[in-house]
Amino acid sequence: MEVTSVRKYKGTTYEVEIDYQKKYYLHIDIIYDFSVCEGMQIEREELRKIIYASNFRRSYQYALYCLDYRDYSSQELYQKILKVYKNQKLCAEVIKKLENAGLVDDVRYAERLAEKLVTVKKYGVRRAKREIMLKGIDEFTAEDALEPYRNLTEENILCLLEKKYARYLYDRNDRKNIEKVKNALVRYGYGFDEINHAVRNYFGNAESED
Repeated sequence: MEVTSVRKYKGTTYEVEIDYQKKYYLHIDIIYDFSVCEGMQIEREELRKIIYASNFRRSYQYALYCLDYRDYSSQELYQKILKVYKNQKLCAEVIKKLENAGLVDDVRYAERLAEKLVTVKKYGVRRAKREIMLKGIDEFTAEDALEPYRNLTEENILCLLEKKYARYLYDRNDRKNIEKVKNALVRYGYGFDEINHAVRNYFGNAESED
């Protein structure tokens, strides 16, 4: 096969024509890396390498673009770029390069997410762990990230009771509303014993203030 034309296309992208038929759009870095020029004879395997290198560069730049907007776990970002580039090997290598550069770090990601879920959203450790693992983080990394926040359970439940559910807790004998609040707290990821203890404390504190 012969490179029959190399023309500037847009910005740093060049249009490369092979045998007056197929056209490929390559970044100038790829042109230089593979010394692509008009009249160049190229084997099929070499062309494959060029196309792979071009796709790798594009997918890596796309991953960086995604990371400009928010943090990702390695698995989450892998799935995102895989939807666009459809090549498992290529996407896995992109993620590996990002990890080696410190741009993707599952431990760091899990720690940040754990802090947000527990201290901002007031989730219990059980739900927070589930949410972290849904992002592709392994169980042990999720548990380690949540370890500093295990002592916030009672404080967080009381905060939810006072700021979100107080309107349902005006009467300690209103079993219907109390059960509604308890079920909501279960969905937040708290255990029954933790919830019952916190509700008792809530009414005890309310009576003390009266």
